[in-house]
Amino acid sequence: MTAEQTRGEAPTGAALRRGPFVEGERVQLTDPKGRLHTITLGAGKQFHTHRGYLLHDELIGAPDGSTITNTAGVEYLALRPLLSDYVMSMPRGAAVVYPKDAGQIVTFADVFPGARVVEAGVGSGALSMSLLRAVGDQGSLHSFERRDDFATIAKANVREFFGGDHPAWTVTVGDLVEQLPQHVEPGTVDRVVLDMLAPWECLDVVADALAPGGVLIAYVATATQLSRVAEAARDHGGYTEPSAWESMVRGWHLEGLAVRPQHRMHGHTGFLISTRRLAPGVTPPLRKRRPAKGSYGEGEAESAGGATPEDFGERPVSDKKVRKLARSLAPAEESPTQESPAQTSPTRPGVAPSEEEADG
Repeated sequence: MTAEQTRGEAPTGAALRRGPFVEGERVQLTDPKGRLHTITLGAGKQFHTHRGYLLHDELIGAPDGSTITNTAGVEYLALRPLLSDYVMSMPRGAAVVYPKDAGQIVTFADVFPGARVVEAGVGSGALSMSLLRAVGDQGSLHSFERRDDFATIAKANVREFFGGDHPAWTVTVGDLVEQLPQHVEPGTVDRVVLDMLAPWECLDVVADALAPGGVLIAYVATATQLSRVAEAARDHGGYTEPSAWESMVRGWHLEGLAVRPQHRMHGHTGFLISTRRLAPGVTPPLRKRRPAKGSYGEGEAESAGGATPEDFGERPVSDKKVRKLARSLAPAEESPTQESPAQTSPTRPGVAPSEEEADG
């Protein structure tokens, strides 16, 4: 029985999260040293390392949380990857939104089952998966991405995770400012999530699409971008006073009495800034706290113009690498049709690399 045949009438992707391992699904193997290896189960296949190999057939039909011993006597723990595991190991073109930030976005944007959500900057599809989990089959997520190759990679990753196309997901290749008014009616969107280079340029069109009380949350890499979004939201006049924060996660070493923080941590990945749409014709209450003199320089209001990710200290993504990855992931009937200038979901500095993985 294949992964597709086990879905039945369950919510999209639910059947893949329970029951014995089936052919075609991904399994995460952990060796005695804690190293992770992700394989896709296939009848008759083998997973090789420099210390022996193991048979996929011995895992197919085994319960989640089983152990398996390879030909050299090395024991592996076999588990289904969690969403956070999958995101960190999946093929990527643009940098992914880390699970710690995706969780904050879903919670603080109050993304609920059945919500109508717009996302701009689909990148590699990491945040899209969390949003689709939150809105469910009865909600809707409309993702906009300027790069066709990024969209191809994201769709392949989401399709792999859910075991097929998600009924709530629509992907449009194009600029949000141009495309959003053509796809949604004014005042009908519950939540908007922006992961892009210059989100302040989209505040007018987002305000038109959001329902009164709707939430806008933006994910930006630098303090400069954070300031620009906040000031643009205040200048617009149709949003509440914005709030901003970042989250840092530090793991702990647990070994007998040696309980201490780990040396490595996921520090700064990005800033989050959130605001809500006011009702039509309503102006925000006057701020009681006045900014200090000198808080606003003369050049603060200038547009980003031709700013590039490099201008914000971000590492560029190799077009050659992205095209190669998109071709390898695209279904036979799909292929990237054109190259577009990179704007959304840029690679971010300071993001720790994912665990080393091996494919079976």
